[in-house]
Amino acid sequence: MRKLVALVTAGALLVPPALAQPLPELGEAAQTVFTPQMERRIGEMALAELRRDPAFVNDPEVSAYLNALGQRLVAAGPDPRQSFVFFALRDPTVNAFAIPGGVIGVHTGLITTAQTESELASVLAHEIAHVTQRHVARQLAVQQQIQPLALLALALGILAARSNPGITQAAIVGSQAAGVQAFLNYSRDFEREADRIGFQTLQAAGFDVSAAPVFFERLQKASRLYENNAPVYLRTHPLTSERIADMQGRAANEPYRQTPDSLDFRLVRAKLMAEAGTPQQAVTSLETLVRERRFADEVAARYGYARALLRARDLPRAGAEVAVLHRMGVQHAMVENLDATIKREAGDLEGARETLAAALKTFPGNLALGLSYVETLQALGRYRESLDAADRIAKAYPLEPRVHELMAKGYAGLGLRTAQHRALAEFYLLAGSLPAAIEQLQLARSAGDGDFYTLSAVDARLRELRTRQAEEKKEMAGK
Repeated sequence: MRKLVALVTAGALLVPPALAQPLPELGEAAQTVFTPQMERRIGEMALAELRRDPAFVNDPEVSAYLNALGQRLVAAGPDPRQSFVFFALRDPTVNAFAIPGGVIGVHTGLITTAQTESELASVLAHEIAHVTQRHVARQLAVQQQIQPLALLALALGILAARSNPGITQAAIVGSQAAGVQAFLNYSRDFEREADRIGFQTLQAAGFDVSAAPVFFERLQKASRLYENNAPVYLRTHPLTSERIADMQGRAANEPYRQTPDSLDFRLVRAKLMAEAGTPQQAVTSLETLVRERRFADEVAARYGYARALLRARDLPRAGAEVAVLHRMGVQHAMVENLDATIKREAGDLEGARETLAAALKTFPGNLALGLSYVETLQALGRYRESLDAADRIAKAYPLEPRVHELMAKGYAGLGLRTAQHRALAEFYLLAGSLPAAIEQLQLARSAGDGDFYTLSAVDARLRELRTRQAEEKKEMAGK
């Protein structure tokens, strides 16, 4: 399913409507061939697979930021009721992609390359448009002789390597290659439509509409330096001078709007920069920025530098940088979480707990702080307190896998094996591994410390997951 990502990364596909015309109707054919229910199911399956990918960024701070930014754009878009999930993949290339069902992936390289938040938002708005305009469904409507799942499966192989066009070309020798090639040939038209809808969304959300042409023009110039190894986004989203001119024309007709970057954007970008390359490379790069004052934002630069120092295990200097941020009057959940992490890594567990407890009063409900607080309580051996804290998080964020993993650790610390395996089952389920979830429930049944009511609940959940597993096998078999 990871390969499905490449299918929609390739952009999307239909005849471009004139600017003054209304959006084209999806039509009965698109609804029949590829229903919204099918799109949602594909999105769920793809996300489950992607969660198991080592490149999946399992970072609540990055995830919270991307989803907050994405939901702001969705609310301003053509279909604010559509459900979306935004996530990052640890990949230095400049790329983003949309999967049917509202799953939007962003490479960390795109976040660090974007010079403003509006530039990042312009790319997300473009990807959101691919989903809301149902580009995959509309293209499948003109390929009615091919079953949707069969065409998708073939496209998976053809577009398996997002960054290796050679593999793509080699794969177009299959029996239905002509149909898939036609599928790809429409991509520029759908890209223009996504440009237009994305522009409207960006404007309605209050971002700088000139960001898109500026960002894409910079990418296009960079591609001349890359020659045959252009940025991935340009290979998967064909960019032409005409498209850039259209973007510039739209932006020129709108009044200039100065849109400052949020501190969240600046800190997330700095965090990802600190995590790129080797620890020493990150320290050297960010130290130079701070020492020579070559930064647009001192707070983000020092935060990134502190992150890099933590990664390099230079805890005293990392703590000193956080102290500078505090003296500057910076109050932000990410800074407080970093402060507590440095203390915890230095062995000051009680100091870390106090920092997090205070931060949670200022930023109640913050997921990253809450998870760090639970981890710190467990490091102190305060398992019962950690379970109480984790339970509060689970109620607020029921779909967060990490909290269930921490609950399993808390139960293990108390010797409650049935509860431990039940919590691990929910963790694996949310992390995209249904077989592992079933295995954990089987272990819960045989743990030996569950009462009648608990074991009845385990059996009910086990039947539910086995039914789901059977349904998924049928889907994969095309029955």
